[in-house]
Amino acid sequence: MVGGITLRTVYFRIFPGSIQSEQVVQFLRDLFRHLPGKVILIWDRLPVHRSRRVQGFLEKYERVRQEFLPAYAPELNPMEYVWCQLKTHELPNVCVDRLGELSCQTRRALGRIRRRPALIASCWKQSRLPI
Repeated sequence: MVGGITLRTVYFRIFPGSIQSEQVVQFLRDLFRHLPGKVILIWDRLPVHRSRRVQGFLEKYERVRQEFLPAYAPELNPMEYVWCQLKTHELPNVCVDRLGELSCQTRRALGRIRRRPALIASCWKQSRLPI
């Protein structure tokens, strides 16, 4: 799964397997269609975020600026708090038989998170990033 957070909502996309450069590019392409104007991407230092393919894709977008979080600082990443909410409050003890069922449950759970603007605001507040 790959995701992003704005001041108002959460965006996500579920892919089978581990996330590679191609999936990040697909996610960003879709994301930029929804976000008008300037965009600041705040990345952790996951190697796929710094890959040639992702960086090459981003060079085409003058409206996008990148900022990288310090290494080993998940507490500064507001999206980490969304993932924590998903795992500990929305999907605890979920046991499914098929990957498709897990995907469906996850989409519903992230939809519930999206409908809670106060929760999204708290993820930003907890990260202590200047907004």
